[in-house]
Amino acid sequence: MDKGRRKAHRLTSPVSQRLYTLLDAAAYLGRTEWGMRELLWQGEIPVVMAEKGRKIFVDKLDLDSFIERNKRVYEP
Repeated sequence: MDKGRRKAHRLTSPVSQRLYTLLDAAAYLGRTEWGMRELLWQGEIPVVMAEKGRKIFVDKLDLDSFIERNKRVYEP
């Protein structure tokens, strides 16, 4: 299975997960890994640090909150 399929499969898993890896969080928002990193560095989305800061996770609720805060009515 190629990497793209594996990532998509994890997000559509029947088991609901609350914490996403950086790559999964990026996929959830439709961003690149580096685009996701920029949001984290800017403090737009908080992170959950594990293993003494070696692993970074993002809470799904924070991703949903980011989406809600950034919704706008499209006006061409």
